[in-house]
This record gives sequence, structure tokens and C-alpha cells, in this order.
Amino acid sequence: MDYSKSIAFMRDRFVPFVDAHVSIASSPVLYGLSIYTVFSLSWNEKEKKLYAFRLKDHFRRLVSSARIMDFNSFAETWDYDRFEKMVHDLVKKNNIAEDALVRVTVFVDALLAGTKIHGLPMALSAYVYPMGEIVPRSGINVCISSWRRNSDNAIPSRAKVNGGYANVALMKNEALVNGYDDAIALDENGAVTEGTVANIFIERGGILITPAVNFDLLEGITRDSIIRIAHDMGIEVLERAVTRSELYIAGEVFITGSSARITPILSIDRREIGTHGDGRIGPITTRLMEKYEDIQRAHIKDYPEWRLNIGV
Repeated sequence: MDYSKSIAFMRDRFVPFVDAHVSIASSPVLYGLSIYTVFSLSWNEKEKKLYAFRLKDHFRRLVSSARIMDFNSFAETWDYDRFEKMVHDLVKKNNIAEDALVRVTVFVDALLAGTKIHGLPMALSAYVYPMGEIVPRSGINVCISSWRRNSDNAIPSRAKVNGGYANVALMKNEALVNGYDDAIALDENGAVTEGTVANIFIERGGILITPAVNFDLLEGITRDSIIRIAHDMGIEVLERAVTRSELYIAGEVFITGSSARITPILSIDRREIGTHGDGRIGPITTRLMEKYEDIQRAHIKDYPEWRLNIGV
């Protein structure tokens, strides 16, 4: 699909993507005063159906982000039913019959308003774009970033605030310039938080471990999905502090997110990951990758509450 020729939703109406604009003097442009969520659309070729993954949870997180940022009018004007209908109509108008992503943004719709938030008008935009690969799905080589993750008391990690992504953009840029695919962020105390745009899991002794949510990270919906799937597969999952050195000796490491899905990490700081340091994708990662994709595409009937038939 060519998203540049698609239909977008902007300020309560559908418009050509090229006409979905905000001003150079607007609050989101000048100060990053916007929040967003991204969710996946998965195409089931056999059924010829398109499924949105955990749409209601993405809406709830958008509402939570708005509450944290005091975007007070968003929840007053949008409820889930209206949100779901907008997504249905967006997919229908773009004739989506392939894997894709939908990015929904809520922004302060004001000009030259300074850094004020409370009481200002809000608007919502949404558009569809190809799934693609933000990092190679076959596995990535990453580094520990020299930049630190912004504290939840500085820019809230639980809110997907667009302005906060300057932090991870610095990390990603540093990684790419130095020949890596991505970076892992540490907090100010040196604890592992997440990747640049994805949560992180490690495996040690057959147990999955992921940083707890009080370590300046986003409470990812894919992260939550993997925890639940792993539990149901009989894999123990611990949410706790993870240190840098643990990454180097982990048997398996992978990141999770709506865009990244489940992506294996092959090396960290040029140290190959794996029980024998061989950089191979481990068995738990492989099982979770296969299970997660089957769930998204409705190849299996597990977790039906996570899927919404949104298209053809």
C-alpha cells in the first residue's frame, strides 16, 4: 500500500493523507504536545479477514496517556464505540487487505499557545501505513546506549508522549551511527528499562525475565500479551530489576512491540547472546514468535477477546 495516497482521519472527518496537516505554529509541532498509540492489523489469507489486535486496550492506553498529560477534553468527546467505528471506517476507506499498522494521535489543537495544556482544544488523527520492519525480524545487534532513559518524573514513561521520543531518537541515532540496529536504554541508576521503541525480555534458566513497570518504561500491550501467553505455555515469568551484566549472560533476549512484534536480539555490545554465546535464536523466543503470530492472524482460536475482525 502507498500510504501517501491513502485516506486519513483528521479533526472529525476523513481527508486525503496529503491534506492531514497541523500548523508550524501548533502545540504538537512547537512543544511535542501530543500522545499516540500504534496497533497492528493482521491479514488472514485463508479467511480473507483482517484483525485488529487488542484495539480496546490501545484505546484504554490512549485515554490513560491523555489523563496523565491533562488532555482533559479527549475522554469527554471520545468513547470506545466511537473510536472503533472510526477505525472500521478508516480500514474500509483504504481497502486494507494486508498486514498494516494504524497510528492514532491526540494533540493539542492550538496555535501559539505556549506550553499550556489544560482547557485547550484537542483533536484526533489516524492513518494506516505498511507493516514493514522497523528492525530486521530475523534478529538484531544492539548496544547499550550512553543516553539515559528519561525519568517518569520528567516525561512520564507510561504516557506515549510524542515529545518524549526525542530521548529515544538520540539513542537510536547513536546506535545506527556506530553500526548497530538499535539500542537498549538504562535508567539513571543503571537498571535496564527497554529498547528505543520496544520492551525487552531475557531468558535465564528457562525463566523469562522482564523489567518491572516501575523502571521508567512503557507498559506495553505486546509486553502484556507475551507475559500472558508465556504463563499459559507453562513458562515462568518474573517482572523485576534487570542489570546490564545480566543481558550479556542471558540465554535468550528479545524485544516486543506493536511494530517490532517479537524480534530476537543476537548480540549486545558485540557480545553474542545464547547459552553458548552463539547468537542463535533460542527455543523460547521461537515458540513465542510462532504462537504470537498465530494468535494475531486467528490461525488458532486462543485469546479471541484480543482480536477484532475489522476488515473484509
